[in-house]
Amino acid sequence: MKLVVAIIKPSRLEEVRQALNSLDVHGMTVTEVKGYGRQKGHSEIYRGTEYAVHFLPKLKVEIAVDDGQADAVAFAIRESAQTGRIGDGKIFILDLLAVTRIRTGETGAAAL
Repeated sequence: MKLVVAIIKPSRLEEVRQALNSLDVHGMTVTEVKGYGRQKGHSEIYRGTEYAVHFLPKLKVEIAVDDGQADAVAFAIRESAQTGRIGDGKIFILDLLAVTRIRTGETGAAAL
């Protein structure tokens, strides 16, 4: 099993969700996060005063999948989240050692 973690722009969430639904991937966890990469934030003007915004709002999307689905899920996220501009995000694929469904006690792939 794999855990696919993607950091994306908030405006791209619906496109990512639709792309994953088309792969029959329906479970995901979405967390609002802040961070920066190469863009290193930006400046904003509020009531005539300039402020430096170092951490930009992003979304962290986590999806647990079978080993065979991980590459397809990562590709779908990339295609649907990509705008071609800096700050589009990153995708990480991690080994998932164990999963247990709390309600039924199922473990492994059956718990996904």
